[in-house]
Amino acid sequence: MEQLYSSFSEKLTELMLGQELMDDLPRIYLPLAKMISVGFNSRPMQIIGVNGAQGAGKSTFCELFKLVLETQFGKKVAAWSIDDLYLSRSERQRLAKEVHPLLITRGVPGTHDVKMGIDLINAFRNANDKTVTYIPRFNKAIDDVCPKSEWTKFVGKPDVILFDGWCMDAKPQDESELSTPVNELEANEDPTGEWRKFVNDQLKNDYKALFDNLDFLVMLKVPSYDKVFEWRNLQEEKLRLASVGKPATHIMDSEGVRRFTAHYERITRHILAEMPERADMLLKVNDNHRIYI
Repeated sequence: MEQLYSSFSEKLTELMLGQELMDDLPRIYLPLAKMISVGFNSRPMQIIGVNGAQGAGKSTFCELFKLVLETQFGKKVAAWSIDDLYLSRSERQRLAKEVHPLLITRGVPGTHDVKMGIDLINAFRNANDKTVTYIPRFNKAIDDVCPKSEWTKFVGKPDVILFDGWCMDAKPQDESELSTPVNELEANEDPTGEWRKFVNDQLKNDYKALFDNLDFLVMLKVPSYDKVFEWRNLQEEKLRLASVGKPATHIMDSEGVRRFTAHYERITRHILAEMPERADMLLKVNDNHRIYI
């Protein structure tokens, strides 16, 4: 246990987080990791979905959770985000031309390579101790898929998969709910609702097939939708700082972030309204980014 506390503290420093988050180790991470490590079903590989609005802290949560599972419970953990399944910019340009212009913007259902995600999960299910599996990566600074040489190499069969995403296990809306725009983007650029219907249909079909692989769903619930813009803007500033001296043609200013998050607003509001009642574990995120149950 001493090694775990030391490693957890080092990870907080690496992530440039305050040491006050050490309190979350016995309060949040250890109990959840113990539950997962014991196993809550008969499957040899547990797939944990982590849902949270943009800026909720999904990546940080998964990094810390992964460390606890590996260090304290000896689990082999693979982790990736639905963001890593984004279609290439050229593929989204094709969708924008053939289906709707708003599909040029990454993020909403319909802009991910769902088949690749399902194939990746199946590859892990069929893996043995020596199998090499490559986890795709996406570079948000250039808004395109990373070359395969930069994908994450995973050797063996994982005991646990941590799979996070802002729309993780999102459910489609009733058709009647699509008729009224939720913001100016929908009203002005999708007046007929064609884009909304396309996105909603994706959740009914392909994305459902992907999300049906989940064994357990954790929701990081933000205080309100209003926090999404504020926290997503902060993420973009961190990306800008991390990209100094590197190619970074698609980092957004605050107005760009406002337009970007408008693409997500409908589904995010729907998730905040309906998911808390069905998530296997609900973790609330307060205004200061602290997690509590």
